[in-house]
Amino acid sequence: MDITIYHNPSCGTSRNTLALIRNTGVEPVVIEYLNNPPSREGLTDMIAKAGLTVRDAIREKGTPYAELGLDNPALSDEQLLDAMLAQPILINRPFVVTSVGVRLCRPSEVVLDILPLPQKRPFTKEDGEVVIDAEGHRISK
Repeated sequence: MDITIYHNPSCGTSRNTLALIRNTGVEPVVIEYLNNPPSREGLTDMIAKAGLTVRDAIREKGTPYAELGLDNPALSDEQLLDAMLAQPILINRPFVVTSVGVRLCRPSEVVLDILPLPQKRPFTKEDGEVVIDAEGHRISK
């Protein structure tokens, strides 16, 4: 079962997403993208397969987004990708790739839409929000 997560261990959303993947009994390929960013082609492919624009995939909070002037609407996708690859902290996270699809998992439970296996046990996010009940079913808000 091939599942890959582009992970930042300092990010609660990324940690919750990884835990939801592991809650299926699968150990994914974990790529700490700050140390090992995707290639330009790989990043472009993930963004497209997730149904996002390049701008949708940029992280603003806690990054040099504003200082670099990346909010300028005149910047092309290529220029934005250049910035993201030069400073991977600008890549929003976590991206998850499975045989079912690719998603930017914000919030973390978005990953449930592309996991090929069901949840095995209850799951509560780090903030205390219950996402999976005792029968392994997703709890709707």
